[in-house]
Amino acid sequence: MDEKKKMPAALDPLKFRAAVYDQIAGEDVGFSNYSYWRSTLRTFFRSKAVVFLVTAVLAMIVMSIVYPIVSSVDPRAVVVDPRQWNLRPSMDHFFGTDSLGRDIWARAWYGARNSFLLGFAIACSDVGFGTLAGALWGYNKKLDPFFVELYNIITNIPSTVYLVLLAYIMNTSYLTLFFAMASRGWIVEARFFRNRILSIRDSEYNIASRCLGTPMHRIAFRNIVPHIISLIIMEAALCIPYSIGSEVFMGFVGVGLPVDAITLGNIVNQGRQSFTLHPYQMLLPTAILCLITVAFYVIGNKFADASDPRNHV
Repeated sequence: MDEKKKMPAALDPLKFRAAVYDQIAGEDVGFSNYSYWRSTLRTFFRSKAVVFLVTAVLAMIVMSIVYPIVSSVDPRAVVVDPRQWNLRPSMDHFFGTDSLGRDIWARAWYGARNSFLLGFAIACSDVGFGTLAGALWGYNKKLDPFFVELYNIITNIPSTVYLVLLAYIMNTSYLTLFFAMASRGWIVEARFFRNRILSIRDSEYNIASRCLGTPMHRIAFRNIVPHIISLIIMEAALCIPYSIGSEVFMGFVGVGLPVDAITLGNIVNQGRQSFTLHPYQMLLPTAILCLITVAFYVIGNKFADASDPRNHV
């Protein structure tokens, strides 16, 4: 009786059937619609502060490009009538006028355009040459002695002394300021990218890929480039406010661009001279400068966090 209870019941052929092996279906694998850049942008724009700052920066860039084209106000025109000098902000002059009757609102946007162009040019130079040099430095260990000595020589000179010295040797101009900052910044970027490329190249998954015979170009484009591209964007975003701030500093110490050059640094420096009697001449352009600096700094750091693959789910 006990043996009959242990015997399994016969399977109902109407409810069960034998599985047939399908070789084509067996080759199918599961996949995900995950996209690195879509996930990065979704994480980046999740913060309302980032959305506000990105919108503000884009609005300032568009304004600095469009306003000089559509405006009929000459930012260099000196007004002879003394009654038009040092006017307070009003509907006719949003930021007031300076000691020569020039419209500070117009000068601020002309200066923002020139400062943006200078900052973008220096960022492209520093990050572009720094990335190439850092890649060579990271992949070819024979270049270590040369780059290390070059890095020590350039960075051991204080940046203030270096910028002021070049400004005294060369005639002050946009080209001088660009050369002064670009000739120093690229080596700092090169060292940063070299260290990052070394850490990525020697990661476990890249070592495993090389052991499995994966081509180097596939490793570079699939495992390394996503990390480096995000770092390039981050470093460029941080380099722009640094370049604009350096131009303002050189204007403060009197070795910046010529007085007739319209930049945010010169506008702030000229407003500083009459700050006691007319503080708005310095505070309002400084507000634009601070917004640009803070916005790019926050955007660069937030993008660095969003582009980290470890933060993607």
